[in-house]
Amino acid sequence: MRGAQAERNMASVDFTGGLMDAVTAQKYKHRLVLERQALLAQMDAQHGGRIGRVEVASESLDKSEDDNAQIQTGRDVAFAINEHETAALNAIAASLQRIKEGVYGLCLTCGTHIPIPRLDAAPHTQRCVACQTRFEQQTA
Repeated sequence: MRGAQAERNMASVDFTGGLMDAVTAQKYKHRLVLERQALLAQMDAQHGGRIGRVEVASESLDKSEDDNAQIQTGRDVAFAINEHETAALNAIAASLQRIKEGVYGLCLTCGTHIPIPRLDAAPHTQRCVACQTRFEQQTA
């Protein structure tokens, strides 16, 4: 069953049967590097530039106690955003490593080719749609 599914998946992909060619891989590498740079710049801007833990702690202590709920909510939101950004950076780094290893564009779980339109939409994706859906259901 798995072989038949893999054949169906490969039939709908723009690959010529082998691994992704070097020119196409370089195109995705360039996009991933640009995404990483943009994400790092966005993180710097959201955090007011590079700021250390001491400065953050000092800012928190300067607030009155009436602001504690607002401060905690702000911290929770900032933590969630930081967690999302970290996951995105990790996915980009993993994709760049997969390009280097020559396996970019292959599903991390089942090994089938990830469709080009999916890679175009999200070059940091590591799984085909079916495997990503199962992964999200298992980790939810």
